[in-house]
Amino acid sequence: MTTPALPFRWTGEAMVPLPTFARRCDVAFVVGEIYNLEAIEQRSAKSHAHFFASVNAAWQSLPENLTDQFPTSEHLRRWCLIRAGYRQSRDVVASSKAEAQRIAAFVKPMDTYAVVTARECVVTVWTAESQSMRAMGKERFQASKTAVLELLAEMIGTDPVEIGRAA
Repeated sequence: MTTPALPFRWTGEAMVPLPTFARRCDVAFVVGEIYNLEAIEQRSAKSHAHFFASVNAAWQSLPENLTDQFPTSEHLRRWCLIRAGYRQSRDVVASSKAEAQRIAAFVKPMDTYAVVTARECVVTVWTAESQSMRAMGKERFQASKTAVLELLAEMIGTDPVEIGRAA
């Protein structure tokens, strides 16, 4: 079982868990054992907020032919994440093309943010990777942010810097 990342404070002599996590450390670690410690740089809440504001600004600037496809900025953000490769994918193999179409029609309403396709006898369901602070570290978030803003800029005919300024 993998222990989730826990916050520690460097005292100048030792890494000490924050008081609210001490009990979890007692459960997860054995006294006297050696563990590798990896520093995970926290990402900026300001960058996180700027990204979401930028997506919203781009959504408000969508060409009219795309507004039905993306009823909210959240639909647009998740679609861009999927398109940029920040996604999970699941395939369901059906016994026929007709069954694949029925499965796709059944699955789509379960997650309005998912991209669902049926090709031949295979239904593919793509869902966007979470960009929450807990789920995505600083480097991966920055890479996803850049990829999404580049895709949005292409969609609305501008460049990513302009989207960021509009936010």
